Amino acid sequence: MSSRRSRSRQSGSSRITDDQIRDLVTKLQQLLPEIRERRPDKESAARVLQETCNYIRNLHREVDDLSERLSELLTTTDTAQAAIIRNLLMQ
Repeated sequence: MSSRRSRSRQSGSSRITDDQIRDLVTKLQQLLPEIRERRPDKESAARVLQETCNYIRNLHREVDDLSERLSELLTTTDTAQAAIIRNLLMQ
């Protein structure tokens, strides 16, 4: 028996239905700016998942870039201003 079959039998009631998958894909479509601007009803589930992965990767890059810029800002700013910025970030 394949591991996939044994896992689905072990999980029992925790299996996701096709309707739930369609609902989740629809929710993803609504969150993705690229798909919202196009006709979301014409997008395949595979395309939505691909776009979602790309979007998340881009968000990670943006977070990394912003974190780097913030670190640079904190090192070039005097200690009083840096303390204010740190306090604001902790709130």
